[in-house]
Parts: sequence; C-alpha cells; structure tokens
Amino acid sequence: MKHELIILILEALAVYFLVLWTHSLRHRAGLAYFYALLGGLTAVMSWVTDAGVRVDFAGISFMVGSTVFYTSLLLGVFVVYVFDGPRATRVAISTIAGVSVMVPLIACLLHWQMDLAGQAPLGYVPVPSLRINTASVLATVADLFFLAIAWEYLGQPPWRLRLWFRAFLTLLGVMLLDVLLFNTGAFAGRLAYGEILTGALVSRFLIALFASPFLYLYLQWQNQKSGGGIENRPVLTILTEMAAVRQELGLAQQEIERRKVVEREKEALIQKLEATLGRVRKLEGLLPVCAHCKRIRLESGAVGAPDHWITLEDYVQKETAVTFSHGLCGDCMHQLYPDLSAAEIAEICTADRRPPAP
Repeated sequence: MKHELIILILEALAVYFLVLWTHSLRHRAGLAYFYALLGGLTAVMSWVTDAGVRVDFAGISFMVGSTVFYTSLLLGVFVVYVFDGPRATRVAISTIAGVSVMVPLIACLLHWQMDLAGQAPLGYVPVPSLRINTASVLATVADLFFLAIAWEYLGQPPWRLRLWFRAFLTLLGVMLLDVLLFNTGAFAGRLAYGEILTGALVSRFLIALFASPFLYLYLQWQNQKSGGGIENRPVLTILTEMAAVRQELGLAQQEIERRKVVEREKEALIQKLEATLGRVRKLEGLLPVCAHCKRIRLESGAVGAPDHWITLEDYVQKETAVTFSHGLCGDCMHQLYPDLSAAEIAEICTADRRPPAP
C-alpha cells in the first residue's frame, strides 16, 4: 500500500510540474499548448474518475482523478487567472467544461455502438454515470469561478494576507466547495453519503496542504520574473469582465472608423500631392510659347485633334494657385499719361502696392 501511495505522489508531482511548466512557456509559445494540456488532463480525469481508480492509505481514500488531475486543473486555472487575466481564464474554464461534457458522451456512444453490433462491452472504457458526470461538470465550473472570486476577496486590503497563506486558503476553499457540491450532487440520498463526504473533506485538506507549496513557489517565481506585483482585481472581475469586453469592442469599432477616416484623408492628400507634382513637372519642362502673341500651346492629348492656345495668365491660373491682379508699371503709365510728372507716377505705383483698407 505504501508503494501505491508513493506512486500516487510521484504521479501528482509529475502532472503538477507539467502544468506549471507549460504555463511558464506562454511568453514564447502562447497559451494554446496550455489550453490543449488542460483539455487532455480533463479527459483523463473524467476517464479515471469513472473507472473509480483510488489509493487507500490510513483509512483515507485518495481518488486518483481528484488527487492528481483535478488538482492539476485547479493549479492551471489558478495561475492563468493570476498572470493572464479573466479573459484567458474563461477560455481555460470553457475548455475544461467542454471536454468534461464530451468525454462521457463519447463513452456512451461507444458502448451504444458495441451494443448495436452485438459485441461485448468495452471493458477499458468506463460506463459513465449521468448523475455523477453532471455533478462533476457543474461542480467543476462553479469551483473554477469561485477560485477567481476567492483569490480576489482574500487579496483585499483589510485581510493583508501573505502570498503563501492567501494561495493556500484559496486552494483549500475551492477544494472544500468541490467536495460539498460534487458529493451532494452525486451521492446525496445514499446511505454512505456522510462517510463519503467526511472522507472527501479529509483527503482534500491533505491534498491542499500538499499542492499549495508548489503553487506558492510558482507564483513567487513568475512574480519575480515579470518584475511587477500581482494585480489585485475587483472581487467579481471573472463575472463582470464581459461588460468590459463589450466596451472594449465598442472602442475598437470606433478606432477602426477613425482610422478609416484618416486613411481616406491620407488618400485624398496623396492625390492632391500627385496632382501638384504633375503641375510642378509641367512648369519645370519646356513651355511652347507663340513668338508673336506669347500665348502658350496645350496639347489636346487626342490623336488627330488640334492643339489649343491660351494666354499666360490662363495657363498660370490653371496650373497653379496664383491669382492675377492688374495694374500699370511706371513706363506704361508715362506712355499712357504723359501729362503726369514722375513724382505723381511714383506715388500712384506706390499706392497700388499698398494692401486694401480693412
């Protein structure tokens, strides 16, 4: 019997280490592999629990499904909530809940298939109990949400708990809640319900004592590695985060619309700059001018169509933003008005250059 207990302990150590190590790789590999591991452990937990695999020691029954795999799932959800937030935690919980539902359904289908084929039942596929599996799924989902709530509640300023004690109380609280929910849902009304409940409470307390040091060491390690303190969130963050998610989606939609407007303005500016560049290139090139009337020739662009000629003023106004204003220079003023003196002509020219009165 001691050998079975040693194997159980080594098995638990290996699975706990695997879960925490996979989570520690999230910055390099992401959380996809971590979610996949949680799903696989959930499937194994469901199969082992239905098979009733357990180890009895000193009058206490340690269910392998609870001691090894369920506790490892708790550790996984625990650390992903602390370091990755409520959104990643909900993905983990959904993965565990989904696999917990699928495994017994697949087992039922396999047994039904063998029964229809007239073959012997599959001895290596445990026959699931609808009541036990329903209680297990509901209790597991409730436990995982309670884990986040208890962790935040115990982290409130009035408590001032040390990290190791906060982690232990949270883990113990989740395990005790699971005992009450699961055993009540699965075994309430049976003669052995009281004994099952008492034995489960003792075993879960011992498991919490055994697993909490691994959780505390990992929390310390990741906290020091990240260089920042562990975030204290509101107590019901795991439940109320959906409102924040919807708000973030609304803000993201507004940001997308704003960027679309900026892109349209940018395209319009680019087109304007391209048009300006084209006009500059025209002004930098050779400009065909009539030697007599000084008009400028514009090519029609159509094959066989005649070119047309425009005045210099029209050309400049068309190709640039310049607007012409007319006046008389001093020489023309003297030719047109020979009776005016040089001083009068200079005064008139100076007056033309003054800005208009407001």
